[in-house]
Amino acid sequence: MLQLVYISTARGPVDMTAILRVSRRNNARDAVTGLLYHDGRRFLQALEGKEAAVEAAFARISADPRHRAVVILSRRIVETREFGPWEMAERRSGSDGDALVRQVEPLLATASPNVRGTFDGFMRLARAA
Repeated sequence: MLQLVYISTARGPVDMTAILRVSRRNNARDAVTGLLYHDGRRFLQALEGKEAAVEAAFARISADPRHRAVVILSRRIVETREFGPWEMAERRSGSDGDALVRQVEPLLATASPNVRGTFDGFMRLARAA
């Protein structure tokens, strides 16, 4: 099973409700799971599933005009899913960053130390901003 982690920057404001609706439908259809974190400006996402499905999802994301500066942070084969069902975490302007960290921590509980560290570092930066 492939696990791919990427980061990107949003091109202006995004409608997260629409992104979630389409992503949940596509991910359920393709058996892709992982974690998507959005801080209002950047996306950090881990995708897991069959290699062809993850590559197809990433190709759609990379071609999506709402994203720019899409960078793969890691791409590795995993024995089992580290994130379970696909989840979304979003920090809204003025929201409690500590509460968001508490929300995301359980989702990272079974992730590899490197992937968990990537999300932890990203959340700390977003919380400090």
